[in-house]
Amino acid sequence: LVKPDVQLGQYKGIEAERVVYGVNDKDVDEELENIRQRNARLVTVEDRAVEKGDVVTIDYKGFIEGEEFEGGTAENQNLEIGSNRFVPGFEEQLIGAKIGDQRDVKVTFPEDYFAKELAGKEAVFEVKVNEIKMKELPELDDEFAKDVSEYDTLDEYKKHIREKLEENAQSRTNFEYENKVVEQVTKNAKVDIPEVMVERQIDIIMRDFSMRLMYQGITLDKYLEHIGTSMEDFRAQYKDEAYNRVKTQLVLEKIAKVENIQPSDEDVEEEIKKLAEQYQKDPEEFKKTLQEQDYEHIKDGIRVQKTIDLIVNESKPILKGE
Repeated sequence: LVKPDVQLGQYKGIEAERVVYGVNDKDVDEELENIRQRNARLVTVEDRAVEKGDVVTIDYKGFIEGEEFEGGTAENQNLEIGSNRFVPGFEEQLIGAKIGDQRDVKVTFPEDYFAKELAGKEAVFEVKVNEIKMKELPELDDEFAKDVSEYDTLDEYKKHIREKLEENAQSRTNFEYENKVVEQVTKNAKVDIPEVMVERQIDIIMRDFSMRLMYQGITLDKYLEHIGTSMEDFRAQYKDEAYNRVKTQLVLEKIAKVENIQPSDEDVEEEIKKLAEQYQKDPEEFKKTLQEQDYEHIKDGIRVQKTIDLIVNESKPILKGE
C-alpha cells in the first residue's frame, strides 16, 4: 500500500495549555491510607450485624418481573459494603443483616448499565448472608513502615511515597501536554487517508481489545452478545480513533523525514537495554533473540519519540496550576 502524501501545517511554536499537577500532604495521607486498607486483616464477626466497611460473604439470586435472569446468581461471593462494586443501592440494604439472614434487595439498574438487556430495569435479589468479616487496620507507625516497605521509620516511608507521587504527577503533566501538542500538529496537517488504512487500524484495536478480554476469560463474541451490539456497530465506534491514530502516525513520519530524524546506534542500544530489563533478560542474550523486523520496530519507536520531543521542545506552553 502506497502511503498518502502529507501536507504539513505549523508544527513548531505550537501553543498549548500545560496543566502542572502537584502533590500535597492530603495526597500523601490518602495514599498511605490506601496502603493501610490493603494491608488490613479480615477478622470474622459473629456477634453483630453487618456494618459499612465489613466484607460479607453472600449467596444471591436475581429476578426481573419474577423471572431469574442470566448472570444474576452467585454463591459465596465476597462483597465489601461501601465499595460500590454492585448495582447502586444493593450494598446499603445489607447493613443490619446478621449471619444466616435472608433479605430481598430491590434495585434499579442504571440507564447506562453495560448489559443493555438489564439497563433501567427493576430487579429483586434474594440474598443470604453467610459470613461477616470486619477489617482490622494496622497502626500507622514505624512497625507498619517496616512491614510494608524497605524503610525503618514512618517518616522515611512517607517521604518515599511523596517522591513517587511527585514522579507520577510529573509524568501526568508531561504526558497530557505532549498529547495536546501532537494533537494540534496533527490537526494542522492535511492528508487523504484511504479507508483500508483506517480499517487495518481498527483491526489492531480489535485485536488488542480481544486480548484484554481473554485475560479476563471472555471472548469478544461473548462480550458483544452481553452488551447487545454487533461486530459491525462495535467497529464503527472506533472509526474516529483509528483515523486519528493513522493520521498522527503519518504526520509524525513526515516531520521525521523533513527534519531528518534518525535513531543513533547509542539510542538503539539504550532502548534494547530498557527492553531487556522489562523482560528480566541479560541485554546481550536478549539481543540474540531479535530479528531484523524487531530492530526496525525499535528504530521506528525511537524515531517517533524523537520527533515528538522535537515538536514539544519547540512548543510554547501556557502554564496552568492544578
